Amino acid sequence: MLLVLFLDELFAQYPNLLMAIWLLVIAVVAILVERIVSRWINRFIVRADLPPHAGNALLLSARLIILVGTLIAVLRLGGVSSDIIVAFSALGGAAIGFASSQTIGNILAGLYILISRPFRAGDYVRMDGVEGIVKEISINYTKILTIANNVVWMSNRRILDKDITNFRYVGKEPNLFRYGIGFEFDHSLPAEKVGEILDGVVKDYTKELPRKPEYDLLRFTTFSKNYVFYIYVRNPKDVFRIQPRIVREVAALWDKAKKESRKST
Repeated sequence: MLLVLFLDELFAQYPNLLMAIWLLVIAVVAILVERIVSRWINRFIVRADLPPHAGNALLLSARLIILVGTLIAVLRLGGVSSDIIVAFSALGGAAIGFASSQTIGNILAGLYILISRPFRAGDYVRMDGVEGIVKEISINYTKILTIANNVVWMSNRRILDKDITNFRYVGKEPNLFRYGIGFEFDHSLPAEKVGEILDGVVKDYTKELPRKPEYDLLRFTTFSKNYVFYIYVRNPKDVFRIQPRIVREVAALWDKAKKESRKST
């Protein structure tokens, strides 16, 4: 009872003291929330193995949200009407959203890609007609190195709308990439002769590659036989080097076999 009377008299003498105490409480709560949230996000970054720039973006976003909440609490404590706060928040949010909807969409898409991980930096991928090695996944863009030694910057929003092929092998050897090379042959040579050509290429690359190449007949039509020739590599850059060689070799063997077939007839 005496404590209550003492506090009433103290607040009567110093009317701003109560507001100062509440400001101190809000600051302490905000700091504690920021520490807890930052610790949780840092643990998530380690578990998800996110790149540094993505982790920093998550931390910055969380701190901005906490800061905005703290400012709203301070304004409310200062006597500003909640209707005015809500109105200004909605107006500011609409303005920011209208001005940067593309950027925000890219950021959200980038965070989704980093969390769901359909591919990682260093993977060999194909999406939306672009094929190559993922060099970097940022909040806004994904950088892909193509066989022409060019870097394609793809917006993350665009990536989410496309089919993605990741050539990382999911068999017993997860550190390999399985890349398929398509071939289309007409019916001027029988399938047996085509098999001999591809068997020769398999033999040529068995020692060079970490796993023996394979091939399958993908489609047989009235006009052609379609095959896919699979190679296995550990370094995705080897696809850039080996794929053109195999195409040239198969083309040379095909031309040679056709010439020999004409001579025999």
